[in-house]
Amino acid sequence: MALIYDAELTPSKPDLLTEWVPRQSWFAGDAAARVRILGSYRFDDPAGEVGIETFLVRFGDGPVLQVPLTYRGRPLDDRADAAEVEPITTMQHSVLGTRWVYDGPHDPAYVAALASAVLTGGSEAKLLMSDGTELPSRGSVQGSGAAADGVAEPASLDVIDSDGATACVTPDYTLAVRRLVEPGDAAAADVAGAETLDLRLTGTWAGSPEQAVLVVLSGRASSAVESRNAEPAPAPSTASFGRSMPEPHG
Repeated sequence: MALIYDAELTPSKPDLLTEWVPRQSWFAGDAAARVRILGSYRFDDPAGEVGIETFLVRFGDGPVLQVPLTYRGRPLDDRADAAEVEPITTMQHSVLGTRWVYDGPHDPAYVAALASAVLTGGSEAKLLMSDGTELPSRGSVQGSGAAADGVAEPASLDVIDSDGATACVTPDYTLAVRRLVEPGDAAAADVAGAETLDLRLTGTWAGSPEQAVLVVLSGRASSAVESRNAEPAPAPSTASFGRSMPEPHG
């Protein structure tokens, strides 16, 4: 379960997305338009430390974009030997206080939760209000794997942005998180990484009943971006991470 609070957020999530997403290298759409949130899905952090939420959004008549965010009760870099990872912003939560908001692929909690869902055939977390009320889902996702167990947070992580995807490269696997999403492409043969691996996360959301490929998991560190972008990718940023103090989801 992902615990949801009836709270005021400053800035709001639509304001945050409207400001931050158009400035990213993978952005497509009308940068002057306000974001339209089409759907979202969450994963549960087993440690109860991090809120993990992914948005499916559109700007104007542009394509559907996938934007994973994490919410933390203290900065991600809480160890002296941890490389610096800048938050997108800090958010004031009327129940939980200050929240540090990160681009999901840079957060090891997101990477572990996503890889575990793909590998085990997992799905989105159910949404539960603090008073016990269950909320309707805003998106449905499903991993294609059948492993008995998920994976722990990676000790190191390289993040490589290309035009259409963000690669999360760990010592054991690579996740290609599609930034530009194409509903109805789940059966396509030319999905990034499909030539080497067929473990994927697919999903639907309100107004889009056709399955879309959201993420591809590969064992090859380079395959996640090779078929998505013919131009050389920028040098990856490498970070090693420690844990934050436990606190509820936001």
